[in-house]
Amino acid sequence: MRKNIKLTAGIAATAALALGLTACGTSSDPSSTKDSAGSGDTSKPLVVAASPTPHADILNFVKDNLAEKAGLKLEVKEFTDYVLPNTATQSGQVDANFFQHKPYLDDFNQKNKTTIVPVVNVHLEPLGLYSKNIKSVKDIKAGQTIAVPNDTTNGGRALQLLAENGLITIKPGVGTNAKISDITDKKGLEFKELEAATVPRALNDVDAAVINGNYAIEAKLSPAKDAIALEKAEGNPYANFLAVKEGNEKDARVQKLAKLLNSPEVKKYIEDTYKGSVIPAFGAVAK
Repeated sequence: MRKNIKLTAGIAATAALALGLTACGTSSDPSSTKDSAGSGDTSKPLVVAASPTPHADILNFVKDNLAEKAGLKLEVKEFTDYVLPNTATQSGQVDANFFQHKPYLDDFNQKNKTTIVPVVNVHLEPLGLYSKNIKSVKDIKAGQTIAVPNDTTNGGRALQLLAENGLITIKPGVGTNAKISDITDKKGLEFKELEAATVPRALNDVDAAVINGNYAIEAKLSPAKDAIALEKAEGNPYANFLAVKEGNEKDARVQKLAKLLNSPEVKKYIEDTYKGSVIPAFGAVAK
């Protein structure tokens, strides 16, 4: 069980509005933290909200091995959902977050009137199709059920993966915004839409499931070994990045962390630890 953190009333209200609009996992409560966002005071810790795996793991590697030498005080707060890290960053309860990709952030900002911006790409978690009983995509038959994430961006991403592997046909041009209603040929398949964090737990109840990389790892699945279909890394727009509230990009602490997250040491840590299940994807975020 991950440590739960107490949620202030202000964030709770904001999160309640957002929960109906975006995917989330099991609730987690961010602790009341000092409002140091945007201060740029290098004597204060930089508080970063992160999903437990691999985001918090990567940040804790930086904290334990690189931050002190760089003159950075780093505090990591773990969240197990896709809403609270952004609402906490927007409100100033934390200084930054590390859990999401650009399509998700763009959708979140539009729906919630938030002003979160990316700072630097760090890694890619390939989305994969998994099954307890099916060993190959070609063995998936009409009448079987596939679980997919129910949020806008990851749901569309999941449908694209299924379409690329010939399991469905979707309308041309819908891209990452594809919805179940955009499927023009289900080829006899049924779909179960679930919150992204809960999809791994549904594997025993469905024939196959499309699972986000971080949740697959938490469920002891290896995307590189266990997925029967996996996203390609080349040209993939779903790199996960460090993000802040707009206006805080130049905070000296943020800039130090961005540099460390793109360091050779972090590249080696990701490659050695995740062995292809998480892939370094350093550099500027595409606009």
